[in-house]
Amino acid sequence: MSERTIVVVGGTSGIGLEIAKDCLARGEKVVITGRDLSRTQEIARGLGEGARGVALDISEPHSIADQLADIERVDGLVLAAIERDANSIRDYDIDRAVRLVTLKLVGYSATVRALLDRMAPTVDTGIVLFGGRAKDLPYPGSTTVSSINGGVTGLINTLALELAPIRVNAIHPGIIGDSPFWASKPEGVLEQYEQHTPGGKLATMADVVDATQFLLRNRGVSAVNLPVDRGTVLM
Repeated sequence: MSERTIVVVGGTSGIGLEIAKDCLARGEKVVITGRDLSRTQEIARGLGEGARGVALDISEPHSIADQLADIERVDGLVLAAIERDANSIRDYDIDRAVRLVTLKLVGYSATVRALLDRMAPTVDTGIVLFGGRAKDLPYPGSTTVSSINGGVTGLINTLALELAPIRVNAIHPGIIGDSPFWASKPEGVLEQYEQHTPGGKLATMADVVDATQFLLRNRGVSAVNLPVDRGTVLM
């Protein structure tokens, strides 16, 4: 097994978990994080040798450095922790909005800062932040989500500049048809969205994993916002 260690924040379920599995299949060590320590450690044990679970709640940014203190090495960092939120401006829930902004923009930044002293300052070190296509394709109730995902685009620009030669990129998935959230939708829902892609199919979790690994590893790519939606914007 390689000495390379990839930290996947939000790696206990969905796409984050699939990214962790893929890193392990490449022979790397993986640290996954989740809010509940016992559940996170149980999932890490299920992944097998080379996986480790750490408790982390990035919606509480003041605690992040302490929670990550015993991670010794970081060769790649994937910030895949997200929360879904429907918050329209007419019925604006300030507390929910503040939580989501804190989680994604402040929490992501604080996590990078906390782990920076364990990252080698080379182009082989990559950081990938998760945004989302709602930044360009808003929908009713996406006020907070569209805003923070737009903020991710600005965040990677400043991080890529300040942390160079470490590379920082963002991935912006659209509707991922086989993800737990979307796969559980009632019959007919996904078909409506498939009609808005040029090929009539939605992107998959495997597509997002592959794109994340590209951003994480390609030495020539930094400050890139990569949409993964099978061309939804064209329709």
